[in-house]
Amino acid sequence: MVTSELKASSFGKDFHWGVAVSAAQNEGAITEDGRSPSIWDQFARRKGVIKKGARPTVACDFYHRYRDDLLLVKALGFNSFRFSISWSRILPDGSGKANAAGIAFYQRLIDECLSLGLTPFVTLYHWDLPQVLQAEGGWESPLINRWFRHFAKVCAKNFGSVKHWLVLNEPSGFTTLGHMLGIHAPGRRSLEGFLKSVHHAALAQADGGRMLRQYIPDAIIGTSFSCSEVIPFSDTPADLAAARRIDLFMNRLFIEPLLGKGFPEDDRGIVDKMNRKNKSWKFAEQMQFDMDFIGLQNYFPIVVKHHSFIPLIQAAEVKPRERKVPVTAMGWEINADSFQHIIRRFWKYGAIKQLMITENGAAFKDQVQQGRVHDQDRIRFFQLYLQALLKSKREGVKLGGYFAWTLMDNFEWAEGYEARFGLVHVDFKTQLRTVKDSGFWWRDFLKT
Repeated sequence: MVTSELKASSFGKDFHWGVAVSAAQNEGAITEDGRSPSIWDQFARRKGVIKKGARPTVACDFYHRYRDDLLLVKALGFNSFRFSISWSRILPDGSGKANAAGIAFYQRLIDECLSLGLTPFVTLYHWDLPQVLQAEGGWESPLINRWFRHFAKVCAKNFGSVKHWLVLNEPSGFTTLGHMLGIHAPGRRSLEGFLKSVHHAALAQADGGRMLRQYIPDAIIGTSFSCSEVIPFSDTPADLAAARRIDLFMNRLFIEPLLGKGFPEDDRGIVDKMNRKNKSWKFAEQMQFDMDFIGLQNYFPIVVKHHSFIPLIQAAEVKPRERKVPVTAMGWEINADSFQHIIRRFWKYGAIKQLMITENGAAFKDQVQQGRVHDQDRIRFFQLYLQALLKSKREGVKLGGYFAWTLMDNFEWAEGYEARFGLVHVDFKTQLRTVKDSGFWWRDFLKT
């Protein structure tokens, strides 16, 4: 139930209310001003990997329309804007000399945010590795950390007016989906490659923090994790063990090395294999960094049961529709209580200074009628989840901000342009923007 006490002012006057976008999903202009192809440009050329053969070539054309889009952010009442930097636009060769045109674009974007009174939150890496580096092994290469440190250094030296940074976006997402399951770029299906990418990403999230701290001493630095409450289907020992294994990979794999705890242990020896092969224990100190905040990105819980025929993890999801629970257009369970549980779970680590919700939102089938876009389901979703967020804050969780995913409908990875998460509807043939009812709801909510 949503109560009348749900007001933006209840979260405090310094709370960051924002929307988030990413370079690969929004910018387009993939061949302009010296930008080289990213792994998503390359991956999208494969037949059958993206719904309806969609490509991010134009996406939302944010590269050319960013000024108007930022005016929308301001008009809807938000005070912060999260975006990412295209590695391929800054360093077309992956490393080496920076591209002046790419640097200039982000300087203009940052200046525009500041002139509008929007606090920029900049993500260094949001899944779009330069293809030239993928050709050399990408996140599975031992050279990736050298390449990433250089990229972080170039960004820090050129964008020092930005004070809020996120190092990596959802490392468990791009390592699992991209290197083990092969359903996201770069489309790899390799347990060994997955373990290497995990090892290197855990180093990169700390390396990036150190580079930012060195060149922007007053920066407020964080990194973001996808997270889902993992619920056992039953209280049998087999289902409980299956849930623990899934929880390790979905929630614990990157936060614990960052906090100095090292990689967690699992009962199948999967992580132990990585520790032995990559000698990860020798890097435990290097994987640790004292972040100013941790960004949580939550969309759904997951219910799992034991499944003996699935290799290694021996666990399978019990789909929401089988359990007859409310779902989004993506088939993701709507469960605000679970959102509150996962916030509480991360806060209980005890070594986190502040949490921010750096992504939360839902895809629904919007109703376009006579120039209006109706999305009451999305409004109800935000009401439920913000109520849970307020409860978390009142429980004592130190929360610094909430970023809705996303400003506008965009290139939603393997879903192409089929999944619409935006507060603003985009006609991808004409690039016409239309504020949805949920966007107007946010405008009114942020005045309260």
